Amino acid sequence: MALSDFPKFVRKNYEIHEWRHASAVLHTDFRKEWDDIVAVLTKFRLQKSHITVGGGGRSKVSASIDQAFTARGWAERKFATQIRVDQNVYDSPTHKVDCFKNTVGLELEWNNKTEFYDRDLNNFRLLFELRALNVGVIITRCDELQEIFDSLGRGSSYGPTTTILSKLLRKMEGGSGGGCPVLVFGIKKSLYDQNS
Repeated sequence: MALSDFPKFVRKNYEIHEWRHASAVLHTDFRKEWDDIVAVLTKFRLQKSHITVGGGGRSKVSASIDQAFTARGWAERKFATQIRVDQNVYDSPTHKVDCFKNTVGLELEWNNKTEFYDRDLNNFRLLFELRALNVGVIITRCDELQEIFDSLGRGSSYGPTTTILSKLLRKMEGGSGGGCPVLVFGIKKSLYDQNS
């Protein structure tokens, strides 16, 4: 299996990257989760109101995508992990995963600091090594969306120090995910609906 197995709509509207054959693992061993991801990505549209309406807290984009996965049985998950050396037990806490189902973890990074990518990738690596996770997925935004933010007068709220695809790719290419298969989707301008 390869990235070409994603439906045309997904390939056209998302920039897709993978490491360690993540799409093949997902498509072959986790077909229901593959179908969930395809369905959510196909339905999603970047609404103008997601960008122009403030409000603090979690972004409207992240909330929208998270709700779509929750409706399909995905849930936020925190793991209690420990390391045991002889009789000594040490807590080894991991960060929660935004959406988790059947050993597939998914993180939504819309407008956080780039350090969140380090946190997510390290978490995927550790959970993979502990056999709690088989595939990690990150949905983020393509750099090209900056043109839309700028045109709406919101460019200063988004920028090169936040979670954009080019920053994630550098971290992935540097090996930040370890041996964990990781699949990345970057939201493109073609998904923007200026009338909503």
